[in-house]
Amino acid sequence: MAKELKKLNCLMCGTGEYTTGWTGSGASQSDKKSLVISDDGNARQKSFSYVVALTLFDLRRLGKVDQLGMVGTNGRKFPAIRQHLQEKIADVYTDMDVSLVLRHNGAQRLAVETIFKSYPDNESVDGEAYKRAIDELSKGDAVIIFTPDSTHYPIALYAIERGLHVLVTKPATQLLKHHQDLIEKAKEHNVVVFVEHHKRFDPAYSDAKARSAALGEFNFFSAWMSQPKSQLETFRAWAGKDSDISYYLSSHHIDICCWILADKAVPTRVVASAATGIATSEPYNCVPQTEDTITLLVDWQSIKSANHKGTAVYTASWTAPTTSGVHSAQHWYYMGEKGELTLDQAHRGYEMVVDGQGKSYFNPFYMKYSPSETGHFDGQRGYGYVSIEKFIDAARSVNAGESKPGDYDKHGLPTIANTVLTTAILNAGRISLDEKRPVYIKQGANEEWILE
Repeated sequence: MAKELKKLNCLMCGTGEYTTGWTGSGASQSDKKSLVISDDGNARQKSFSYVVALTLFDLRRLGKVDQLGMVGTNGRKFPAIRQHLQEKIADVYTDMDVSLVLRHNGAQRLAVETIFKSYPDNESVDGEAYKRAIDELSKGDAVIIFTPDSTHYPIALYAIERGLHVLVTKPATQLLKHHQDLIEKAKEHNVVVFVEHHKRFDPAYSDAKARSAALGEFNFFSAWMSQPKSQLETFRAWAGKDSDISYYLSSHHIDICCWILADKAVPTRVVASAATGIATSEPYNCVPQTEDTITLLVDWQSIKSANHKGTAVYTASWTAPTTSGVHSAQHWYYMGEKGELTLDQAHRGYEMVVDGQGKSYFNPFYMKYSPSETGHFDGQRGYGYVSIEKFIDAARSVNAGESKPGDYDKHGLPTIANTVLTTAILNAGRISLDEKRPVYIKQGANEEWILE
């Protein structure tokens, strides 16, 4: 009989759109929608964009997760966030508790604890509240980081050094040296560190990766990904200041390309170009250095053949039209020596038109928000859910002694070690934009990656 694994305590770092679905202006207006029939019989499309909190609440319901916490920088948001989670999760799905749990020892009540503890308190603003929240965890607990890009490294490092497993959203870090530091720290403290590159778990992407093996040497890859201009309102606090659209969006397809080419080729040179003028004008008024659209041109060298070189073009924008029917336009093309692959992941043949609302394209393969016939959450097969569950399963397995963190580097999972070239390309692209020059990617004597 298989041993029952201990439940995992987990802290969510970040209280924004991807974690809670709540933005500074209220509930997210993402395209991740579910159709709801109102009392008057009319169809309404309700916006959903929360992934982390919903997944963890469901994993707790299913017995994999125990105590949950959430930390941000502004505790004054938590009353509204709690109400939002109550309305969008607890009131929507059967048996989904986001409030309290009673601890019992037999018939004796030991304590009443919040099942969703938040930091800082409801009256405080504290940019380092994550430290206090992490300090209250125990070795072997987990931290999931969905915060602005520039904060990923310090939060992840603080957690790893305290023996905590870490799942960090992409990009893992902005600097290659920070990424490589996290690789070493994860080994030193024997913890699981994954990067939340959920597209690796999309069945279409993973199938395409498998099929690419029959296409011979790599020749060309082109990827496009965009989000509507309304995202500039959501991200105005950090857009152009702390990060850019290449880090935020191109990281998806750069990682997929690195994953496909893991045993075929390595990147050698990056040249970046950018379009500007929309994000910095009315009504968005982002800081003057904010780029609208960024393109990275990357040279790749075959591992097996000196004669074979490939090129890749990765483009990302957050100034797309607001009425295109999708939140993320995304497609890519791969050409190999013996064939090609083309994926359009924004339009999956599933669309809907509602009077007065226009056309929308749906992707329930990512997260299915509509409840099951019994009223329970029914999105466990979505690749957004799976990418978090895979991390939870790995952390529990390591805690139980059934596996070692290094085991997960061997199977194509987005571990911190398996994603280093994604960061190398992104970091090189930023340097290329800032210094207006090509940036070269090389491997040093100790097999560490270097930018020149």
